[in-house]
Amino acid sequence: MSTSFIAREKDYLKVKELQELFPVTAILGPRQVGKTTLAKTFKPDHIFDLENPRDLLILENPLLALEELKGLIMIDEVQRKPDLFPVIRYLVDNHAGQKYLLLGSASSNIRQQSGESLAGRIGYYYLTGLNLAETGTGKINDLWLRGGFPRSFLADSDQRSMLWRSNFISTFLEKDLALMGSNIPASVMYRFWTMVSHYHGQILNYSELGRSFGLTDKTVKHYISILEDTFMLRILLPWHTNIGKRLVKTPKLYLRDSGIFHALQSIHTLTDLKRNPKLGASWEGFALEETVSTLSKRDNEVFFYAAHSGVEIDLFWQDKGLNFGVEFKYADAPKTTKSMYHAMKDLHIDHLWIVYPGDKVYRLAEDITVLPLLEIGRLTKNTLQ
Repeated sequence: MSTSFIAREKDYLKVKELQELFPVTAILGPRQVGKTTLAKTFKPDHIFDLENPRDLLILENPLLALEELKGLIMIDEVQRKPDLFPVIRYLVDNHAGQKYLLLGSASSNIRQQSGESLAGRIGYYYLTGLNLAETGTGKINDLWLRGGFPRSFLADSDQRSMLWRSNFISTFLEKDLALMGSNIPASVMYRFWTMVSHYHGQILNYSELGRSFGLTDKTVKHYISILEDTFMLRILLPWHTNIGKRLVKTPKLYLRDSGIFHALQSIHTLTDLKRNPKLGASWEGFALEETVSTLSKRDNEVFFYAAHSGVEIDLFWQDKGLNFGVEFKYADAPKTTKSMYHAMKDLHIDHLWIVYPGDKVYRLAEDITVLPLLEIGRLTKNTLQ
């Protein structure tokens, strides 16, 4: 089924805004998430795909290939040819008729390579998987089970969706990582990724992971950084504040896509999921990604908070001088806890939402609202309602 059936208007408008500000715009995100489909909606005048041997050959001498072109130039999988960035800097500085749309699937590599050459000339946009605003709230269970990769979500059955995800994982490990310069055997990384999935939603303990897998802390950090850089993992940083308490200073680990998490956990159907002991962790990760996507926050703008006393908040952010928090609860009727009140006091939270899988919005206190994930859009309409 074609991914064009899903309109991605919010992403389109965000990229368009960057194009109006910068001569170069980069769309970054995991492979197969829809970057190329989104980029082509801008009707580029010239398209180069660096996975195509012919295009790679054409750009062997990039100045000669690009200098005479005019209009919008799209280059896909740009991380495969980092020597393009200095050439693009020269061209946009000397050719007013050129703009560039760069696509890539390795975040830190591209930011480092492009940042050195294109500082002040490039804007970055991170494209995630499909979300509820795009799929419609009636498809929440499909989105949760299958994840946000368009081909997985749009498959005509759960079985075919799982087949797509299994093949995506294999291709990612056997081909994509090698193209990005990784020399880790696919079988080793698959076992590591599967093991990491058991820590979904937990504090990241490098030593524990190392002992479980027989690796040094340094090697574990390297493997984690590869999965994070290719948008497979979210490393959620802790919020530090000087309140005289012993705070958790280690990040939490999440698999970004719920469908990939379920594939690694061999969860094939919604029935399987609801019987699985990872149900709560799965819901937390899925709801967290939906919330961050709704808020349009970057990774370095959202945090969790935890003290060694047990006080914690799943998601914390600041906006316009105010502090906000979210707790994710897989429950029919969530209630307040002492931990919530202590965290609100510690962080001076102006409003706390408890996001759950129900369908009713209601207040537990003046500054605490229970909010269905289906209504997550309310966070952007009126932050204090």
